[in-house]
Amino acid sequence: MYKLIAIDLDGTLLDDEKNISREDSDLIEQLTRNGYEVVIATGRGYWSAKQLTKDISKSFVILANNGNVVRETGNGKTFITKYLDMDDFRLLIGEANKGGFHSIVHMDNYSRGYDIIVEKEIDAGDIYYHNYLSRFQERYKKIDDHMELKDSRILAVVYVGTKKDMEYFHGLINQRYPGRYNSHIVENIQSAEALLEVMNPLGCKWISLLEYAEGKGIDRSEIIAIGDDNNDIQMIENAGCGIAMKNAGARVKQVADIITERDNNQSGVAFELKKLLNI
Repeated sequence: MYKLIAIDLDGTLLDDEKNISREDSDLIEQLTRNGYEVVIATGRGYWSAKQLTKDISKSFVILANNGNVVRETGNGKTFITKYLDMDDFRLLIGEANKGGFHSIVHMDNYSRGYDIIVEKEIDAGDIYYHNYLSRFQERYKKIDDHMELKDSRILAVVYVGTKKDMEYFHGLINQRYPGRYNSHIVENIQSAEALLEVMNPLGCKWISLLEYAEGKGIDRSEIIAIGDDNNDIQMIENAGCGIAMKNAGARVKQVADIITERDNNQSGVAFELKKLLNI
């Protein structure tokens, strides 16, 4: 019997216009009424995820920044935080600076009114960078130099650009500093060809999801996980039932138990869960 359902946002619960369909929203509320634990498991920050799910009236848990912060929407209770070590952070920023990559630093500063720290002087011609920042509605803070950052509540460092550049920098970090970071490339995004996220070595959706579930007395076999991109692979592969969206990438579909009949623009989450859970 399943007890916890983890659902990704972009490309999964959200349609291409970044909305949640009435069918998906109603199903989530029905699931919570029926006693299921619903977790939104996303690469987005907590503020962004909460804004996008504000039409869901029931309280639920958001596993944000790929598991680096886990927080309840109702009372704001925080269950898990995983920050990037400051020495590792400065090492990463140094490598990025040498390679000409612009660092976007995600912070656990929801209550302070900002979620991202960027440097003041960034080439205005970097369209991918500015497309990405436009999603955050000024909830970012500008400083002169990331190397001077004193706040240690760093959840992730993000890079956006071409797939070729992101794969290059991803490979460089993993080759030079094995085990110091957890990182992955996300491709099903609108702001750039690809996005590279670099985090605490234990920062991933599946590890934090399992940690949260075990705290609730829920076994991994009792978890359903639904997603579409590379940062969902571990939870889809390891959950009791892993579901890949119809619009998911090839690697995600390879590890899934189920591939949805409908995509994220057709309420694919609700359609598949209703069949699976007989509701």
